Amino acid sequence: MKEQQKVLLVDDEPDIREFIEYNLVKEGYLVECAENGEQGLKKAKAFQPDLILLDIMMPDMDGIEVCSELRSIDDFKDTIIAFLTARKEDFTQIASFESGGDDFINKPIKPRVLMSRVKALLKRKKKDKLQKIEATFGDLRINEEQMLVYLNEQPLTLTKKEFEILLLLSTKPGKIFNRAEIFQKVWGDNLIVGDRTIDVHIRKIREKVGDRFIKTKKGVGYKFDY
Repeated sequence: MKEQQKVLLVDDEPDIREFIEYNLVKEGYLVECAENGEQGLKKAKAFQPDLILLDIMMPDMDGIEVCSELRSIDDFKDTIIAFLTARKEDFTQIASFESGGDDFINKPIKPRVLMSRVKALLKRKKKDKLQKIEATFGDLRINEEQMLVYLNEQPLTLTKKEFEILLLLSTKPGKIFNRAEIFQKVWGDNLIVGDRTIDVHIRKIREKVGDRFIKTKKGVGYKFDY
């Protein structure tokens, strides 16, 4: 029998929890629900889901805080986390991704869109597990399997999206990646975010690894060089 993939839903609105849980169970997923951030953290640790659907706007502990907390735990560094929210401002999206989120699903939730996104996210996770590598570029070392970056053998702390962008650029040194290509490779086809998102992430990466590894081609995109 095929093993069921596990989804944790964290949302403070009972109607939304019931609606999403119904559609997920109908598609064959094993589902657990939590009604607030604190409960979501406890259930995540016990349930060990493959995917977490996380509402942003919750009282006491919001989704961004929950995501940041989860990403600080080794067991959840590779867990797919998708935010659910009715807010569409650029700063909300940037904060979501900088906390370690993988996707951004807008409310009101449409069942077919949600199921398509869930399948795509879980498929991407499975694909990501197939092959992991470590590469060295002068004094910079990138370990894909452990999601670690070292500069002069000193570990650097990058968010998940920062790591994925750096890894993508480093796979083809010298190649210029435009913004659309980076969005597609790192965030997926179904996600649209503001133009500043890439710039913010690149700036953060440069602050950590230095300016010399990532070059800007004005009006085009970015490339990795060493």
